[in-house]
Amino acid sequence: MTDHDYMQEALAEAHKAWQADEVPIGAVVCNPAGEIIGRGHNRPIAACDPSAHAEILALRQAAAHLGNYRLPGCTMYVTIEPCIMCVGALLQARLQRLVFGAADPKSGAVVSLFRLAADPRLNHQLEVVAGVAQDDCRQLLQDFFRGKRGR
Repeated sequence: MTDHDYMQEALAEAHKAWQADEVPIGAVVCNPAGEIIGRGHNRPIAACDPSAHAEILALRQAAAHLGNYRLPGCTMYVTIEPCIMCVGALLQARLQRLVFGAADPKSGAVVSLFRLAADPRLNHQLEVVAGVAQDDCRQLLQDFFRGKRGR
């Protein structure tokens, strides 16, 4: 599978969030062999948990699958640029790669507001690929919020 194929899996997760009336963000984690070992979609409202972002939930599932809080060699695919909290968790998990769709100019911590994934002061850095299926990812969010404003 390609980065684009995995991003389609993340978009499928984002649609699950939308169905639950959560901000439609989805994420998947793949091991080095390309197997999806973690999936997540936004659930902070349903879970009454401000940390229930798609990335955090996918990391938790991947870590449980591996029986290890470290995920070396793994890649996360997420529909939008992660926030500060989520980038921190990715770095703590020692992920190898992050692939995201749309940039987030209001809270993105990878390329928009901060560049935490590549900060040499930290003891781990992530390889980053930005813009995979960005139009689809951006459109999903825009459609969701357009619908919210229309209510």
